Amino acid sequence: MLRTLISQTPQKIGEEVILQGWVNARRDHGKIIFIDLRDRTGLVQLVCNNNASDLRNEDVIEINGLIQKRPASLINPKLETGEIEIAVSEIKTLAKAEKLPFDMGQETLNLELPTLLDHRSLTLRHSKVKTIFKIQAAIIEGFRKAAKDLDCTEIIVPTIAASATEGGAEVFKIDYFDHQAYLTQSPQLYKQMLVPVFERVFTIAKAYRAEPSVTTRHLTESTQMDCEFGFVDFDELLNLLEYTGTKMLRLAESICAPDLEKYQMPKVALGEKIPRLTLREAQEIIYQETKRDNRQEKDLTPQDEVDICQWALQKHQSDFVTITHFPTLKRAFYTKPDSKDPEYSLSYDLLFRGMEICSGSQRINDYDELVDVIRSRSMDPKNFEMYLMAFKYGMPPEGGFSFGLERITKNFLQLENIREASLFPRDMERVDIRLNTKTNNL
Repeated sequence: MLRTLISQTPQKIGEEVILQGWVNARRDHGKIIFIDLRDRTGLVQLVCNNNASDLRNEDVIEINGLIQKRPASLINPKLETGEIEIAVSEIKTLAKAEKLPFDMGQETLNLELPTLLDHRSLTLRHSKVKTIFKIQAAIIEGFRKAAKDLDCTEIIVPTIAASATEGGAEVFKIDYFDHQAYLTQSPQLYKQMLVPVFERVFTIAKAYRAEPSVTTRHLTESTQMDCEFGFVDFDELLNLLEYTGTKMLRLAESICAPDLEKYQMPKVALGEKIPRLTLREAQEIIYQETKRDNRQEKDLTPQDEVDICQWALQKHQSDFVTITHFPTLKRAFYTKPDSKDPEYSLSYDLLFRGMEICSGSQRINDYDELVDVIRSRSMDPKNFEMYLMAFKYGMPPEGGFSFGLERITKNFLQLENIREASLFPRDMERVDIRLNTKTNNL
């Protein structure tokens, strides 16, 4: 007899089946033992006798049993299999589990974040924690679908670079045989090099930032979802950005509707149109709304991002707001200045529910201009030889953007800390295990 998956059991009432999975919970009622069995498709209740007396949570078992209807008074409406149960005739233990360090049977794991992460390979099994990454997978699927709809070709880019070429944030140095190399800060330079090849490309890649930031919104290793487009202008880039962001999350909502409903996650508010503001316009609104004056700052503060998103939701019924025209000198070297006011750049951030989740710009596509900017930033064009080659031999007007997967997941699911949105988060204090004995409660 072949294995039956739990999700298939409601269609097999009256049949004998073999099920395999984990003991999710156990309830003893006299001589009868009820087991909630878990596999990749869901949960189902087993009705056992003394043959289950030595089972504990997370034991891996195989059972033979008869699928039967539950009495009407015992139907569990919270389970897709809530109208049935399995009368078990035989149990085989495939692997034993040690006693668990905490109760995994609660609907929500009430653990401090360090404990949750210290036991990551166990806590990921919890239904609510697992659901985070089921939904994250749907976000990735939504991004990939949106990018393909825009005729982008998927590319795979390196994460080891010969030089620290982007400037700005600190980089991780690594020993590379007899040389020094660096972990890439983003897939940016590589995806630009592919524009003359495919015109439109996308990639899902790791990015590494050695910034000494221990906050609820920073990781040293993050997942970037990037698009780059040839033959586009600034307004078209904004349209492409907003299309990708909204399409991605709408598809995730569709795929994961039951899970989002189960955990009472609100739908993404879109309104008729995503509001667009320049940095200075956003700062003026924040000043008028809050009387907090950051109108001369070069960027939005975290609180500014929260405030302008609240404004967008109240005034435009939108969880998104696009901010444009950041100071040219505060953006990466490849960012194109606005010809009408070169102090400001053709750059943009997409904010979502109080946080920047995406950044991008129109790029400089002229070879000589790009070389001049690199030199003006005290960098050596020799370190950009392969990158500049793409511009030397003909680069069309182009631009793109980069979404942060963990940030999107955090705010989509209204999590308190970005580490909850990373399967195995890396930060200043953790690489799988904590790097010191101090408890980090962030």
